[in-house]
Amino acid sequence: MTRNHPRPSRRTVLGGAVAALAAAAGTGTAQAAPGTRWPTEFPLPDGWLPEGITIGGRPYAYMGSRADGAIYRTDLRTGRGGVLHEGAAGLASIGLKLDGDGLLYVAGGASGTARIVDSRTGELLTTYQLTRDSAPFINDVVLHEDRAWFTDSRAAVLHGVPRGRRGRRGRVRALPLTGEWVQAPAGTNSANGLVATPDGRGLIVVNAGQLYRVDLRTGHAAKVTLRGAADVAGGDGLVRLGRTLYVVQNRLNKITVWDLDRKVTTATLTRTITDPRFDVPTTAARHGDRLYLVNARFTSPQVPQTTFNAVAVSL
Repeated sequence: MTRNHPRPSRRTVLGGAVAALAAAAGTGTAQAAPGTRWPTEFPLPDGWLPEGITIGGRPYAYMGSRADGAIYRTDLRTGRGGVLHEGAAGLASIGLKLDGDGLLYVAGGASGTARIVDSRTGELLTTYQLTRDSAPFINDVVLHEDRAWFTDSRAAVLHGVPRGRRGRRGRVRALPLTGEWVQAPAGTNSANGLVATPDGRGLIVVNAGQLYRVDLRTGHAAKVTLRGAADVAGGDGLVRLGRTLYVVQNRLNKITVWDLDRKVTTATLTRTITDPRFDVPTTAARHGDRLYLVNARFTSPQVPQTTFNAVAVSL
């Protein structure tokens, strides 16, 4: 995930949402995969500037906007959607994750915040100011045990926010990253996507083209040895299924698939997923036997007229 781009106007975003709904209901945009009626491609509003996507147990995708922090919800069965949570000037929704209790945890980018939104009503429930640094970038989030953990692409630290509707007033934990962690210069593709390790004892974080295993007790980070490729350049969103790790490499327009050893000391490249519909995909979320990705289109003009979409590929 990268930095915020110019915002489209509220009229453009909302107008685009109406247009997207009409298109999805019609014939032009949704594409069905063989053997299923569920679309494998669906539109987002023009000028949306998507970056994060999350899917829970039900077939709904939630996608944030870098333009103003709004959140769009799409029914995966039909491709139809609409704005769930209205944004505002100065806000951004970068990475986001949906919890089992219906709470959305949203990384706020340059605002240095984490927000909690009710996925049923779109209501903003809580805002945490994670850092007072002058130039933070809260990038992605994973739900693990009793906390939602957020990366900051401009600081060697993870931020842990209490999970649950009863825990919204709990204290935020700042976990400095030590050990083999190498903090990349500002403006580069540093700390980004993260997932829990298979044994649940730590986190895997992608940072500056490498994978790190982080101990949540101490913050010690150990570099994961990569076999089959020198790096995961452009590494953005991560998805883990058992000991299989999917790494979205955004500007390379591919997903690399890695086999993790038991202790997450090595990752072996097993295959690569590409698709002609990829246009700088940033993050991914799994539903059934598919991965759904949003196309951030960073190499295209980031203007109110720019079209955006999400696509699905088979696992």
